Amino acid sequence: MIDGHIHLEYGDYTLEYIQKFVDKAVEMHLDEIWLLEHNYMFPEFSSMYDSVCAHSSFVNDWFHRKAGRKSYESYLDLIKKVRKEVYPVKIRFGLEVCYFKGYEDLVVQLTKDKGLDFLPGSIHFVGDFAFDHTAELWKGVDVDETYRRYFEDSCSLAESHIFDGIGHPDSIKLFGHKPSFSLMDYYERLAEALSESHMYADQNSGIERRCPDTASLGMDPELIKILKNHNVPIITSSDAHYPEDVGYKIRELNNCIEEI
Repeated sequence: MIDGHIHLEYGDYTLEYIQKFVDKAVEMHLDEIWLLEHNYMFPEFSSMYDSVCAHSSFVNDWFHRKAGRKSYESYLDLIKKVRKEVYPVKIRFGLEVCYFKGYEDLVVQLTKDKGLDFLPGSIHFVGDFAFDHTAELWKGVDVDETYRRYFEDSCSLAESHIFDGIGHPDSIKLFGHKPSFSLMDYYERLAEALSESHMYADQNSGIERRCPDTASLGMDPELIKILKNHNVPIITSSDAHYPEDVGYKIRELNNCIEEI
């Protein structure tokens, strides 16, 4: 089994910290763990967030509190150190990149030939709207238009040919908002784009762990069905931000895929 989306942001770049994730992976009977950071943790990517910070004081405060706190060079050095060690599970390293149109060249410049094993792109902002930060930010928002733009941007992400996978591809549902229209056409478009770009989709339990009262586990079953019809690989993941969350409901996520 694979946990293909695990964040290191709350610890130091040491072999001791990596060992905590390995120990939990062994406990959860995992074969592989895919470790990564959010790109905003590194100052090199900060210009990508100028617009969203200018749009919202909430996001501006969040960004300047959390972002740019780590060294990209140190992260890449950690990857080299870990690869010299022997572990009972396979370890891969990546970088989760917030997708913003217009910053494709910067992303390529900062990630190409850096020794990363995988590069997932994720939608965390619809335009300048930070839809997944807090439910209060949804007040007064046009839900239908937000869903349309979310999936349009998801398709653009896949069509950019920059990324290896898409993170939590229907996470817009996390606070329970639903569009008034069917998403089937968007699911088809996204699946086609992912297939053509040879990308995987992230079957992720993090949204349900964070918002159990409003979010279902993993992707919508109809989206999974359409992805499978297009032969898009589906990777299970916990979106863990702490070692204790590694492997969270990975078996259940696998069951969701297999039963469809």
